[in-house]
Amino acid sequence: MSSLAWFLVAAFAEIAGCFAFWAWSRSGASPAWVVPGFASLLVFALALTRVDAAFAGRAYAAYGGIYIAASVLWLWAVERQPPDRFDLLGSAVAVAGALIVLWGPRP
Repeated sequence: MSSLAWFLVAAFAEIAGCFAFWAWSRSGASPAWVVPGFASLLVFALALTRVDAAFAGRAYAAYGGIYIAASVLWLWAVERQPPDRFDLLGSAVAVAGALIVLWGPRP
C-alpha cells in the first residue's frame, strides 16, 4: 500500500477514535463508545508506522496535512456540515505542504 493510502487509513482511524471520545464526553453518548475509540486509535498508530519514510518526524509532519483534509471530509460526511471555502482552501494548502514534506527532493 502506498504512503498516501496509509496516511488516509491513519487519518480516518484517528478521527474516528477521537470522535468516539467526543461523542461520549461532549454529546452524551454511552461510555461504551470509548471501546471502539481505543481500537480505532490503535489502528491509527499502527497505520502511521507503515508509511514509507526514513524518519518518524518527517512522516508525522506529512501526515498532519492529510489529517487536516480528512478532518474536513469527516466534517462533511459524518457531521453533515458542509465545508466552507476556507476549509477547502486550508485543506488544499495543508495537503500541498504534506506532499512537499514527503516527496520533496533530498540530498
